[in-house]
Amino acid sequence: MPMDRKDGILRKADEFLRIFRQGEEFTRNLLSENERLRFRIAELEESRLQDLNESKIRHYEEHVRMLEDELKRLRERLSLLEAENKDLAKRFALAAVENNNLANLYVASYQLHSTLDYDEVVKIVVEIIINLIGADRFAVMLLDEKLEELVPIATEGSGTGARREDGIIAAVIREGESYFSDVPLRKASDDPESPLVCIPLKIKGHVIGVIAIYSFLAQKSRFSDIDYELFNLLAGHAATAVLSSKLYSRSENDYGTLRNFLELLKEKTR
Repeated sequence: MPMDRKDGILRKADEFLRIFRQGEEFTRNLLSENERLRFRIAELEESRLQDLNESKIRHYEEHVRMLEDELKRLRERLSLLEAENKDLAKRFALAAVENNNLANLYVASYQLHSTLDYDEVVKIVVEIIINLIGADRFAVMLLDEKLEELVPIATEGSGTGARREDGIIAAVIREGESYFSDVPLRKASDDPESPLVCIPLKIKGHVIGVIAIYSFLAQKSRFSDIDYELFNLLAGHAATAVLSSKLYSRSENDYGTLRNFLELLKEKTR
């Protein structure tokens, strides 16, 4: 084989090997680039999914915050409504108590002026003192100005005793003002001259008697507004009712005596 031809074949072989190696290198580079692109695509897909998840999470968190704010507003509104409801319930209870108190005052006042029978009026006064005020031991006394002493017209478990000039009862008659002791209502007074409460019975500022209370029922721990209203009612209306019924009974007795006298005169003139 000529040398030139042999050299040509070798050169072609070298060229083919070089081209093959370049192809092999290109293929490796292509595979490497393909792997890199696939990895990059995977990263981008993962990032997209992560961004999507974060977006959803942010949306959910925002929605949760909105719900929490709404729940907070609802709770605040509920608290306000509960406070308003409690206030309305309290007002309703106070109104019911007030209505009941007014009803008691009306009934007591009506009963006091419902009759002119003296014994019946005294009985009504006693019932008011026991049932509405809650007194246990007490005395209702009228002032006999001629004898200058108090005459009991009704008592409940209590004596009256003498009226000392320096005593509480004497001061109430003299000044015409009600007396309320600082001693707790649960404690009773055994001194007839030292009642826990002493109410003057007045007509146009003139004292005609007193109501002296020495002890109260066990359930009576303090005075309410209605108690003071009842004391005022007894001070005026009870005095008027007692005196009116007393004068009426006296006039009835006088009329009966006069009628009997006239009948007797008629019998004698026949």
